[in-house]
Amino acid sequence: MTAELDATGLLCPLPVLKARKRLQALAPGETLSVRTDDPAAVVDIPHFCTEQGHVLHDDGPDGKAHRWRIVKGGA
Repeated sequence: MTAELDATGLLCPLPVLKARKRLQALAPGETLSVRTDDPAAVVDIPHFCTEQGHVLHDDGPDGKAHRWRIVKGGA
């Protein structure tokens, strides 16, 4: 399953907070696709994933935004 989160227009720390909330509803191994346009997200999203044990795939630019895929960690 892949869930979607459009966090464009949101500034730090909201993209990370919303991603955290969406990931809570997912089972380990499921994916959350996140779209951001906050410049701080290139630091915040990887840091969040490292701290929480999620696997991050940086899918790169998506128009004026950036797309990330986060695979929920945990057992």
